Amino acid sequence: MMTRVRDLMTRDVLTVGPEWLLQDVARLMRDENLGALPVAEEEELIGIITDRDLVLRALAEGPATTEALRARDVMSVGLLYCFEDQTVEEALQIIGESQVRRLPVVDRAKRLVGMVTLGELSRSASTNFAIAAQRRMSRAGLH
Repeated sequence: MMTRVRDLMTRDVLTVGPEWLLQDVARLMRDENLGALPVAEEEELIGIITDRDLVLRALAEGPATTEALRARDVMSVGLLYCFEDQTVEEALQIIGESQVRRLPVVDRAKRLVGMVTLGELSRSASTNFAIAAQRRMSRAGLH
């Protein structure tokens, strides 16, 4: 039987709203030791904020601008995600092609239901899929 993403994902995912102040987003990421936070309205995934987004899109603008910025201003909106009923290999393929380390997981109604990481997927996947995904990540400098 093939392992599905729902079998590996983290279910209790913290989210932030699009109107959250960036300082609050950064504190939550620091306090919870997170590298990314989904941005959601109700249960609908509308974006994701990574620690990289905070640095490149907010901090680079300078302190005067940063104080007024909200999550919606710096979140990544070209959403990558996988479905909870997809196989581990399918999710690894998305990660490998997109060169990301984590994916939001949605149900078929596209409501956020979890998060899954490259590490979680790799531990469960067939060796060939895991090695191929990690090679793509290494070539992109994301190892």
